[in-house]
Amino acid sequence: MTSQQPEGSVILVDKPLEWTSFDVVNKLRYALKIKKIGHAGTLDPLATGLLILCTGKMTKQIDTYQAQEKEYTGKMIVGKTTPSFDLETEIDSETDISHLTDEMVYKLTAQFTGVISQTPPAFSAIKVKGKRAYESARKGEEVKLKSRDVEISLFEITDISFPEVSFKVVCSKGTYIRSLARDFGEALGVGAYLSELRRTRIGNYTVEEAKTIEELTTKT
Repeated sequence: MTSQQPEGSVILVDKPLEWTSFDVVNKLRYALKIKKIGHAGTLDPLATGLLILCTGKMTKQIDTYQAQEKEYTGKMIVGKTTPSFDLETEIDSETDISHLTDEMVYKLTAQFTGVISQTPPAFSAIKVKGKRAYESARKGEEVKLKSRDVEISLFEITDISFPEVSFKVVCSKGTYIRSLARDFGEALGVGAYLSELRRTRIGNYTVEEAKTIEELTTKT
């Protein structure tokens, strides 16, 4: 979907797997010959789903879109951890999960609903001393990030097939689902990492309204 305005436009993109948000911006900048374009909220390369792009004078509205509520669906693997809290890095620990029950997982979601304190992943785009945190983390350097309060208005377990746990989350700006998976695993006592993530909604915009890169760049 592209919402055309005299002063610019809002483009809804279904970001493909392994593309960075900047990859999407650059692709559309050159393919559509748009000089001024930016995205409203980063999606990790290993996540798919809704990415909002603004062009022209609509780029002034980026902060407004970034501040809106987000909805995600995803999967986490319990009993294993990775340094990046997702599949970017190799598994660095494994714990027996034979004692876990579905009830334990369902009950634990209440602990992560409402306003919670969360520490972002070291493998994130947050700047520390003018440098992206992930740049230091990928070199094996220690990265210390401050915790922040975020709001989880919905955390629903949609399926359990150990070690895989599927979920749906509705949250505020600044929430890291990778950190949520890590913290959830720690609370279970076995660890966990995010294995799949898809952003399905930003405010009133849904991924069903979005177009693929191919649809946006292929001339008919």
